[in-house]
Amino acid sequence: MKPSTPKSAHKGRGAVSARDGRFVARPVDFEPGEAAARAALRPATHTRAMRAGKIISSNTSPDIPFNRSINPYQGCEHGCIYCYARPSHSYLDLSPGLDFETRIFYKPNAAERLLAEWEKPGYVCEAITLGANTDPYQPAEKKFALTRRLLEQFAKHHHPVNLITKSSLIERDIDLLAALASRRLCSVAISMPTMDRALKRVMEPRVPSAEARLASIEKLRANGIPVSVLVAPVIPALNDHEIEAILERVAAAGAQQAHYIFLRLPLEVRDLFVEWLECHFPDRAKHVMSLVRQASGNQDYDARFGIRQRGRGPYADMLAKRFNNACARYGLKQGRYENSLDCSQFEPPGQQQLGLGF
Repeated sequence: MKPSTPKSAHKGRGAVSARDGRFVARPVDFEPGEAAARAALRPATHTRAMRAGKIISSNTSPDIPFNRSINPYQGCEHGCIYCYARPSHSYLDLSPGLDFETRIFYKPNAAERLLAEWEKPGYVCEAITLGANTDPYQPAEKKFALTRRLLEQFAKHHHPVNLITKSSLIERDIDLLAALASRRLCSVAISMPTMDRALKRVMEPRVPSAEARLASIEKLRANGIPVSVLVAPVIPALNDHEIEAILERVAAAGAQQAHYIFLRLPLEVRDLFVEWLECHFPDRAKHVMSLVRQASGNQDYDARFGIRQRGRGPYADMLAKRFNNACARYGLKQGRYENSLDCSQFEPPGQQQLGLGF
């Protein structure tokens, strides 16, 4: 599979190229000079409405700690090169590379479809996760406020919700999150893979700084909102040395729980990641991938449940031991979310009016 732009970095973007997705039947080859000219341009972000049919997605993977999720956006402008959701853009006949972070689809009827799901007679309340694939607080949220509109319904109907984000924009919704938390109806997971500013700029270019995320943890905790931290992904020879330092800082900021995920390279993510490595870290690209393979049974990626998120072998075992020891040292519980959300308070749409005699 050939990249459709040359291997040169784009300022403010994670992917090096607009590499074709796996479903493309006729890859496009540019004329000489055209690819270089395109690379010199800064790819602009475009947003487009995508009306949702069913908004709640179900998950049966045994190594993922939630069964239901909502993604109000498809694609993510944060541009994290390691994002395992990138291959989803291939289904739209778009590149999992630059298109994933520049062609953002938003679901304007997300809240409406959520209420429709809750109105079904057979609906059984179970905590829903926002941000399982793409960040619910990516830049587009400032304009469209889909996550806030969803949270308003969670608060109104007393439905439990978990959120995963890298963005300090979550502070905007502390009023709703605090109200939910006071009833044991929400938790927040903040992703923090590095404290290194230079690494962050190229690995997750449009994500707020680690300092901003630490400040968000402090504000969330000050308002009684449960917070866990995801050290994800752990990448050999890039950020693996930061495990202890990250856990010390997030614990000091007030985080209660922590979890880590080893680098995952499914489908197109593998080629995009290697391309990025060779562009930004040519001195250690081979070493990084060698360690990845050591933790993946001599493969670039072992997709089996129970292995894909932690790896296996001596190197993976060492990471687990270091993480466990650091959590114990800094008083962090092992886990991804606050696991005691209350589903008994849920009031389906219409039930509140019925309770008033209507």
